[in-house]
Amino acid sequence: MNRRHLLTALAATLPLPAFAQSPVWPTRPVRVLVPFPPGGSNDVFARPLAERLQARTGTPFVIENRAGAAGAIGAEQVARSPADGTTLMVASVSVPTASIVQRTTWDPERDFDAITTLARAPFFIMVNPQVPAKDVKELVALAKRRPGSLNYGTSGAGGINHFISESFSQAAGIEMAHVPYRGTAPAVTDLIAGNIQVMLTTVASASAAIRENRVRLLAATADGAPPTEGIPPVTTVKQQGVDWSFDIWWGLFAPRGLSTDMRAAIHAAAVGALGDPALARIYSYEGAVPAPVGLDEFPKILAADMIRFRQIAQAANIKPE
Repeated sequence: MNRRHLLTALAATLPLPAFAQSPVWPTRPVRVLVPFPPGGSNDVFARPLAERLQARTGTPFVIENRAGAAGAIGAEQVARSPADGTTLMVASVSVPTASIVQRTTWDPERDFDAITTLARAPFFIMVNPQVPAKDVKELVALAKRRPGSLNYGTSGAGGINHFISESFSQAAGIEMAHVPYRGTAPAVTDLIAGNIQVMLTTVASASAAIRENRVRLLAATADGAPPTEGIPPVTTVKQQGVDWSFDIWWGLFAPRGLSTDMRAAIHAAAVGALGDPALARIYSYEGAVPAPVGLDEFPKILAADMIRFRQIAQAANIKPE
């Protein structure tokens, strides 16, 4: 049994009173801030988690959506909140990347306690069906023959799609033109229409288009995607010859400065909640799998990713606005 499954199994066996009667657990309602609008992936991951945390602890967990500036506005509010366990944040890796492309008042490593990753998912490389490429090798060859002629769409400049797309281009030694949109949905619409040729995004963002063969799926950016009904299985970019992989995570954060006991209690409750098979099914609809880590591992993951994203930004000339 690997470490992730062991953690999940152990926490799931803890009885409710171990949390509900903990002297460090907040007695007031806990606000779970989602720095994006309702209905997005961060919201989808946060709500069922909050329900299970409430059931395990006996403390009310209330979702609050505070969208704006690619998650930076909500993150700032969390960073300024008391570190007493009554404010948490569910956010994807796109929130830390916001600090690279925006002049934020907060720093992801300095101003937050990273509790645990909640889930992970690969992105997928997809193209308009008119693009003469059936796999990654053919896409790379096409891009090298016509540098800059292929347009790739993203949910916005400096977003996670932008970073991952540029990272793939750097690894493959190709150049594509970036076309930023105000969200993923309009980018997928233009991919279907052929106004852009390439997109790297999650299966959940384009599931209908994939099922209806309006876009062609070429590869996953990493292992770990759960089987999704109607979505054809594909191999990874690395398996297709480009030595590169990338997945994204969603994580649980708190304002910096939690007591050791409080941080351990929140971590244990979250890991236990992630052991619920029903929660895993909900996450699978987003193309993700539960991925809790040990108490001290998430800060290391965050630090390593920040180094990687800064390197991508420098190579691609992605600058703060």
